Amino acid sequence: MNIKPLKIGELASRLPIIQGGMGVGVSLSNLASAVTKAGGIGIISSAQIGFKERDFENNPLEANLRALKKHIKLAKEKCNNGIIGVNIMVATNEYARYVRTAIESGIDLIISGAGMPTTLPKLTKGYNVKLAPIVSSLKAAKVILKLWDKHDNIAPDMIVVEGPKAGGHLGFKKEDIEISNETFDDTIKAIVSHVKDYEIKYNKPIPIIAAGGIFNGNDIVKYLNLGASGVQMATRFVATEECDASKEFKESYINATNENIGIVKSPVGMPGRAILNSFVNKTLNENIKVTKCYNCLTPCNPSTTPYCISKALINSVNGDLENGLIFCGENVSKIKNITTVKKLMTELENEIKAI
Repeated sequence: MNIKPLKIGELASRLPIIQGGMGVGVSLSNLASAVTKAGGIGIISSAQIGFKERDFENNPLEANLRALKKHIKLAKEKCNNGIIGVNIMVATNEYARYVRTAIESGIDLIISGAGMPTTLPKLTKGYNVKLAPIVSSLKAAKVILKLWDKHDNIAPDMIVVEGPKAGGHLGFKKEDIEISNETFDDTIKAIVSHVKDYEIKYNKPIPIIAAGGIFNGNDIVKYLNLGASGVQMATRFVATEECDASKEFKESYINATNENIGIVKSPVGMPGRAILNSFVNKTLNENIKVTKCYNCLTPCNPSTTPYCISKALINSVNGDLENGLIFCGENVSKIKNITTVKKLMTELENEIKAI
């Protein structure tokens, strides 16, 4: 199969592959820049990005904003000013400040989910930054397209459609995951069809990006044939030398089996897919007292939450797996070794071409 570049307005990547944003600290400047250099689009996760800053414990917001600026600058330098995006969750406290910081730091693309990014157009007005909401259904896509059109007179530059096989927080109710899995291909086709009117109105292509459980070239070609312009992949990029997570975190992916992957309930109320380790088992039987609130996400009440998700994710990315939450995609058990980003991207490219 011939590979068409992924075009987002005037931006273009040689391969139609976006590396999904993974927090806390899994996809920072090192991984994102490596993916961009290899022909894709690298994405930095803004979630608690300043966890290694010296003042993070006492001043998490300022530490996060400083680190966000630093990682964007570093990633752009490492990939020779290639395309770098940032994933900013709508549920993030002080969402607007993260968006403004990313723009002022020279980000090319903002991908935003974990809620409806209804305010994103107003926050970015006057700046040449590409905007991509994450949706999980045709209904959500219709809502965001209609709202942006009516209130801001714009359309998204790209839409990421994330299915139920993704890792981390999912945009589905737990009881709907199986049904949504069966209908995901139809959802992609329906959204591709629905955006056509907006493409005509705004005289621009609106690429649809399929995400969630995409593992190899066959998966990529499948969604390209369904009308998607590209795919977003996250889990496979964890088991690379360039990934910003600890060695222990990466090895947990290699050692994962189908039997120890499952759906957990996040303290913020959304289901998420993770490795069912001793930490997850512990949270099923008792609440882990929150001694420090990082004021990261809404809604989250430290007095009633079963555990602090920030602390759990920071522990895991630092290698403390016994006290950490390890988010992952459904196909994590297929990963058998740690490779490099370049080798992985070459492998995917060759698989696409061979079909």
